[in-house]
Amino acid sequence: MTTTTIYGTIPTSAPPSLEYISRAKQRIKAGLGTRRPWKAMLNLRSLKVPGGGVAEAVSRVRVNVSYFRMNYAMVVLLILFLSLLWHPISMIVFLLLMAAWLFLYFLRDEPLVVLGRLVDDRLVLMVMAVMTVAVLLLTDATVNIVVAVAVGAAVVLAHAALRRTEDLFLGEEEEPISNAVAA
Repeated sequence: MTTTTIYGTIPTSAPPSLEYISRAKQRIKAGLGTRRPWKAMLNLRSLKVPGGGVAEAVSRVRVNVSYFRMNYAMVVLLILFLSLLWHPISMIVFLLLMAAWLFLYFLRDEPLVVLGRLVDDRLVLMVMAVMTVAVLLLTDATVNIVVAVAVGAAVVLAHAALRRTEDLFLGEEEEPISNAVAA
């Protein structure tokens, strides 16, 4: 009876479970990398009351909401999460919805295709937001949810109206928005 020993051999590939974790980490980093830097968003020197009145405020809101879309979604979801801390059933539902948010919006590395058609990120954002609020309203935390969404919207609108847009580095897909707003 002979036994062979394989001491000292190093496996060349990671076990499947570790590969899945590694791939998930990479997707999280890449997905969160598409958001804009928090330093740029929260730069106090870039906050100023619009001098051009309502027209300039609306212009800023359009550009900033387009530019900081993922950051604003995270802010509103954080406010909604904090409002549900005292509603355990709503919190469980919210955490399940967060998994959907992660896979359908935040961590997607390829465009979403449904029935052979490409789905725009803005449509995914709107559908997920409406679905999140609608499903959470079924959990009897209506007041908390309505207040949280109102506070989140107020925070986003206030920041978007006060945040100057001159120092934003707009990519090719955002340039038409800023040019159309400026016109």
